[in-house]
Amino acid sequence: MATQLDLKDLSLEFGGILALNRVSMAVAQGQIHAVIGPNGAGKTSLFNCLSGVYHPTGGEVLFEGISLCGKRPHQIARMGLARTFQNIELFGHMNVIDNLLLGRHHRFRSGPIAGAVFWGKALQEEIRHRRKVEEIIDFLEIEKFRKKVVSALPYGIQKRVELGRALAMEPKILLLDEPTAGMNVEETEDIARFVLDIKEEMGLTILMVEHDMGVVMDLAEWITVLNFGSKIAEGPPAAIQSNPEVIEAYLGKED
Repeated sequence: MATQLDLKDLSLEFGGILALNRVSMAVAQGQIHAVIGPNGAGKTSLFNCLSGVYHPTGGEVLFEGISLCGKRPHQIARMGLARTFQNIELFGHMNVIDNLLLGRHHRFRSGPIAGAVFWGKALQEEIRHRRKVEEIIDFLEIEKFRKKVVSALPYGIQKRVELGRALAMEPKILLLDEPTAGMNVEETEDIARFVLDIKEEMGLTILMVEHDMGVVMDLAEWITVLNFGSKIAEGPPAAIQSNPEVIEAYLGKED
């Protein structure tokens, strides 16, 4: 498979502390690729570099051959990377439809005057975006919540809405930061099913940070393991599961 996202010696430093230390990783197109590691391993720092929240202090990130380094988050989003967050980052006072429409903002082409008049091209554009949002609502099975204020929804449904907002951006790569964090068994199974459906039906590449090893082993085709900001292992789930360095990173070394 062709490499869609290529990290080359990626480093990130905060006041002398190396959050990422020369991490190299290739994410194949159409693959579910998981990044795992103990707390403080550098997983979220890695995602922040990919999405433009942090600027790496060394190395390079290439997305379809184009460097992401130095680009701002909205520019990276336009290129085709969408992200969810470990802690839900929705607009709680808005309903589900409006939150999903926010994922379409970079695709609006009508100016403020046309939008104010709300006629002709502006109206047709609004209809197209709302149609796409309704498709995502159906896909994620949240029809009955579509006009509900997000803050009043159950936690598991809010996580689906956040996933839906990322999908509304029509990305090429989906970055999932702890998609099952805080969920019960049933909610976790639902999200895992949606992740597989996104890959199979939409053909998206998925890069996922996840603590639930059951979810990782069931979903991921390739796994990269970080510890203290460095890559310590990489490979298919079966190889990672039995890797001594990975076991030591998670469980510690025997005396």
